[in-house]
Amino acid sequence: MTYTTHADLGGQPGHGAVVPEAEGELFHEAWEPAALAIVLAMGATGSWNIDMSRAARETLPDYQRLSYYRIWLAALEKLMLERGQVFADELQAGHMLHPPAPVRRVLQARDVAPALAKGSPTLRDTGPAPRFTVGQRVRTRAQPVPHHTRLPGYVRGKVGTVERLHGSHVFADAHAQGLGEQPEPLYTVVFAGTELWGDEAQPGLQ
Repeated sequence: MTYTTHADLGGQPGHGAVVPEAEGELFHEAWEPAALAIVLAMGATGSWNIDMSRAARETLPDYQRLSYYRIWLAALEKLMLERGQVFADELQAGHMLHPPAPVRRVLQARDVAPALAKGSPTLRDTGPAPRFTVGQRVRTRAQPVPHHTRLPGYVRGKVGTVERLHGSHVFADAHAQGLGEQPEPLYTVVFAGTELWGDEAQPGLQ
């Protein structure tokens, strides 16, 4: 099955200007806080990991036509349908029609604030030794991959300089496929604007 991301839009023309919103403007419709709560509650069950949820969102065929929280809800439906946690007739009816599927854990109301404050750290103590060093020039993978990846398309095959090493972190590419965390060294790599955007880049842009 072909993997197609509809979310990798960086550097593509034709999407219009980026218009920043007011600081602190979190929601635009009354139902959106409830959507956020449902997605977080289901994520806390351990039925999938954060990279699986990112993969579910970016592969939605109508991704570019949906608002932010409609993307979250559509991906949640997709993840739950795949696991038998909800059924199409229930989504149509708007209420439960089948016995609930068991989950590994339930996020209690008293635990919401501590869980949000803690987050989901990806730093791990295991993993291979770093292959690259600070100051070394590196080239990113040029070919697309048939799965979720955190490497943006506009950076493929580009040359940059390692600026910082962050230790070993969960490897999103494997994690999204259900292949385990497979920790890998994480680097900050700096790219010149002209390397990414050619001669049209703003002077001094990195």
